[in-house]
This record gives sequence, C-alpha cells and structure tokens, in this order.
Amino acid sequence: MSVEALPRAAAAGPERAPDRALGRFARAFRRNPGAVAGLVVLLVLLALALLAPVLAPYDPIQISPADLLGPPSGQHWFGTDEYGRDILSRVLLGSRLTLCVGLVSVAISAVCGSVLGLLAGYYGGLTDTVIMRLIDVKLAFPSILLAMGIVAVLGPSLTNLMIAVGIGGIATYTRVVRASVLSAKEYLYVLAARAAGCTDRRIMFVHLLPNVLAPVIVLSALSVAGAILAASGLSFIGLGAQPPSPEWGAMLNDGQNYLRDAWWMTTFPGLAIMITVMAVNRLGDGLRDALDPRLRL
Repeated sequence: MSVEALPRAAAAGPERAPDRALGRFARAFRRNPGAVAGLVVLLVLLALALLAPVLAPYDPIQISPADLLGPPSGQHWFGTDEYGRDILSRVLLGSRLTLCVGLVSVAISAVCGSVLGLLAGYYGGLTDTVIMRLIDVKLAFPSILLAMGIVAVLGPSLTNLMIAVGIGGIATYTRVVRASVLSAKEYLYVLAARAAGCTDRRIMFVHLLPNVLAPVIVLSALSVAGAILAASGLSFIGLGAQPPSPEWGAMLNDGQNYLRDAWWMTTFPGLAIMITVMAVNRLGDGLRDALDPRLRL
C-alpha cells in the first residue's frame, strides 16, 4: 500500500467498522431459526395490531343479545361472549392494548433504570450507596405485589397499569447498567473524554451509554414478555383495563365463569397471550446470542 493510500485507509476503516459489526450481528441472528421465527411472528402481531380497526369484522364492544355465547362459526370465527360480542374482533383490538402495555412499561423501566444505573456506576460513593440501597428495598417486594399496590393507590386504569409494571422493572435495569458502567468508565476513551474537558453529563450519555446499550437491548426484549404477563395478570383481577376494553387479561377474566359451556371465551385470548410471549422470548434469546461475543462461534 502506498504512503498516499494510508490516510484514506485509516479514514475508511472507522466508517466501515459499524457496517462490519452490523453484518456480524445479522449473520449471528440469522443462524438462530427460533429468533427469526419469533421476529416474524412479532412483526405479524404488530401488523395485526396496527390494522385491527380495519381487519376486525365487528365492533368489539357492540352488544348483540341474539348472539349470546355463540360457538365458533363461519359468521363468528372465534365465537361470541356472554354479551354477544365477537371474540375475534376483541382479540384483534386487544392486541393493541396488550402490546402497548408491554412496550410502554418496558420503556419506563429501561429509561429510569438506565439513568439510575449510570448515576450510580459513574459517580460511586454516596450516590451509588443511596441508589443501590433504594433498589435493594424495591427488590424486597415481589414485582407483581408492588404493581398491585401502585395500581391500588393510583386507581385501576390502563395508564396506571403501565406505570405500575414499569416501576416494577426498574431495579433490574439499574443493576445491569451500573455493573456495565463500573467497568466501562475505566476505559481509555472515558479518560480521554475527561482530559478533553467533557462534562460528566456528556461522558455518561454520549460516551458511556452507547457502550452499555447491548445488555439493555437484550434485557428489554426479554422483559416485554414478562410485562405482558404481569399486565394480563393485573387486568385479570380487575386492576388493569376496565370493561368494556378488549384487553386479553380482562377477556380471560370474563370467560372464567363459562369454561364448561363457552371454552372459546378463554381459549383464544389465552392463545394470543401464549403466542406473543413465546415470540418475544425467542426474539430476546436471539438478540442475546447475537450481541454477546462470548456466545458466538
């Protein structure tokens, strides 16, 4: 290579590095058929949720006394409930509520937990002690019981449900980000940023945060499934979406008294929850395997 070509090669190297990293990630992800299947199923579910108002054959909250507890048929593919409402339409519209609760609650957990973890790991000392002792207090309470207490105080609603589930997951993100920052803040690029006069806020959010995002992304993908189950459980006991909202957990609660005579009222919402959770878990496993260099061959 000529002397003139060296600067061009040096300049082109960093530009191609993200492309190579992305290519390695894509290849590792494609080698996991379960993760690919989970991604496809999740994309289909998201498309159904977005198009639910168009795809739903009936109004999900329209009562039809002539169709009470109707079994699956050509007119109502998933049957009808105790008010004659179409189960298929309610499952389709319910996907929007359930996925929204899962994504928003995980976003709350990830943002709040990442900020607390950055502060604790970067500053250390008293800041670290105070934050981690508060996290220890939070971990003394089971997440589902804490969420139930928050909803009981704020009142049962879908918004309060998302806040409660989101608060319940903050501790895990705080511990993960703190552990990553404790090691990353000793790297040379952080020392160079300090020497260049960067503020603490810039070092934390511009230099450190992008380099500890990989475990946060994986944890977020895996946490969506848990958030959906927690939200469905709280809705099942009446602390989430309120009637007549077509939320999957609330639909399970509606159908529990008709298990013998109208199995379809619980079967189809239950299958929707199961398929969604399995797809999210498989996607999360694939992201973990692709982003963790220790798991690559």
